[in-house]
Amino acid sequence: MAITKTDFLEYSRCPRYAALEKVNKDRLEADVSYEEYKNKEYKNKLEELCASMFEVDDQNNILEDKINVENKQLEAMMDYYKQVEIEAGKQVEKMFPGKTIYAEETKSQESFDCSYHGLKFLCYVDIYNESQEEINIIEVKATTSQKYTSLQGGYTKNQKFSIFTKKENIYYLKEYQEDYPLEQEMPLEKYIKLKEKLKDRYQIGAYIYDLAVQRFIIEREYEETKSQEKKKKIHYYLAVLNADYIFDGTYENQKPIYRKDSFGNELITFFALDELTEELQEKVKKDADQIYENLKRSDAAACPLSTSCNYQKQTQCKYFDRVCASHVPKKNSALSYMNSGHGFKDENNQIHKGLQLINEGYIHLLDIPDRWITNPNHRIQRDCTLHHTRYIDKAKIIAGLKEIKYPIYHLDFETFPCPVPRFQGESPFTQSPFEFSLHIEHHPGACDFDRDNIVFLAKTMEDERKQLIETLLANVDVNQGTLFAQNVAFEKGRIKELANCFPEYKEKLMKLYDRGFDLLWIVRNHKEMYEKLGVENAECINFYQEQLSGSYSIKKTLPVFSNLSYENLTVKNGTEAIIEYANYNKMSPEERKIKQEALRIYCKQDTWAMVEILNALRILVK
Repeated sequence: MAITKTDFLEYSRCPRYAALEKVNKDRLEADVSYEEYKNKEYKNKLEELCASMFEVDDQNNILEDKINVENKQLEAMMDYYKQVEIEAGKQVEKMFPGKTIYAEETKSQESFDCSYHGLKFLCYVDIYNESQEEINIIEVKATTSQKYTSLQGGYTKNQKFSIFTKKENIYYLKEYQEDYPLEQEMPLEKYIKLKEKLKDRYQIGAYIYDLAVQRFIIEREYEETKSQEKKKKIHYYLAVLNADYIFDGTYENQKPIYRKDSFGNELITFFALDELTEELQEKVKKDADQIYENLKRSDAAACPLSTSCNYQKQTQCKYFDRVCASHVPKKNSALSYMNSGHGFKDENNQIHKGLQLINEGYIHLLDIPDRWITNPNHRIQRDCTLHHTRYIDKAKIIAGLKEIKYPIYHLDFETFPCPVPRFQGESPFTQSPFEFSLHIEHHPGACDFDRDNIVFLAKTMEDERKQLIETLLANVDVNQGTLFAQNVAFEKGRIKELANCFPEYKEKLMKLYDRGFDLLWIVRNHKEMYEKLGVENAECINFYQEQLSGSYSIKKTLPVFSNLSYENLTVKNGTEAIIEYANYNKMSPEERKIKQEALRIYCKQDTWAMVEILNALRILVK
């Protein structure tokens, strides 16, 4: 049987996965077809690229099941993903001597295979570079350098240092740099603790483990073939998007040219991972051994849920919801307690948290022993669920409502998080606004669905940000009122980015930025604000009922306060909005006109939803 790299990553999750894939002993001698392999790898790349684009709630939980996302939605971003690989290939050609092989299509990439326990392990290399002296294996990932450089430590809170150092566009772990004064920057034990995170394949170390699997296969092929190349030194790199890169707006034939920015940054940067992937080889070997055993047993019996399930992450196992955790209710499970990351302490001071609760038989929210509930917000959740009642802190809600200045500018942006920057001033994965809806509420409850609404929508995929800014500023008074949104930090973030890209509008945009107020401060809580107001129970939530199931996402709160629904809309969520915009150039003029109207209706409903929720809260506390 042939095990692709994608198979390796999946089959090594747990003892059950292989059996769930209906792989058995009869297939051990079978070989996978090229088409099967290509499809697996292609789907994996699509999902990996789009992972950062899934709609999440206020606690960063995924609202959309990625397994059920149609391929056409994932396909919409594929051209941009391919561009990341092409740009990485160009950069390798500039940095390394010798022959470089990279291609958009998997079948044209350099491949390796080896035999292990009678199984054939396969992998393709995104970029293969070979000179007379060495071989460079480069894995390209559509993530940014900040994912790794943000691992920082120090002796004081105000002075932090990354565990990586950068030389000529390559990041190296500091411990492997000769005479690097590492302990002058942070305690050695802190550095080691941060570095260990890079080895966690289910957290930040996922892509590094991926590269380590490739190393396992590549080096065994050279051992098996006794080829001349095995005498060459092989280096392993991760190529990612440079979080510090700012596109200068240079185009040729209407396509962006990613040359060095004004600070000397390249679009693609590299992480040298020879030592780290070597340290992971024993782990990879154990996983390969376990895959063989799992395939032989083909045992589909339930096993404990664990971090390998990647619960509520973009890489969550496709069998988690449908099989392994099918007994866990979708609403008000033991996992639904708000901000319960630290878990619950029992009588013996033992902590029970996450999927461990499910393994121990605590399935429903009410299954958690009452004596373990010490957090006041957890107590509110439990009581509302147990008695089917609603909790309202009228005093806090009234105090919060009084802080809102009129007119209220209910604002919602729709944005395109493109991996490669498209317009001047943007960086990788900039959330570039292509649409906004604005409902203006002049006095409490005084807002008309049509008359008091403005929607701006980009007509093309060209740069229409300036028109967007001008339309927004033409309809708001930046010297009065309130910028209002659900999760206002997102809208403020986009306004700040626009201000930096268009300095001529910066003063006005930042005045609007400073007037931000979050709907969640009224519905859920804003401890600092209520402490300043001198209101009691500042640490407690303001409102709760069991339908929320621990979440204050707009999809959960709207049905509680309004009959407004997204079900009958053509565009129902932010992910679908991104896809429609991404497909502009593939539409006929007639189809684009229809889809753009659907985008306007969807975005308009997002801001009207806030108007309705806010008004419902006013009525509730009268």
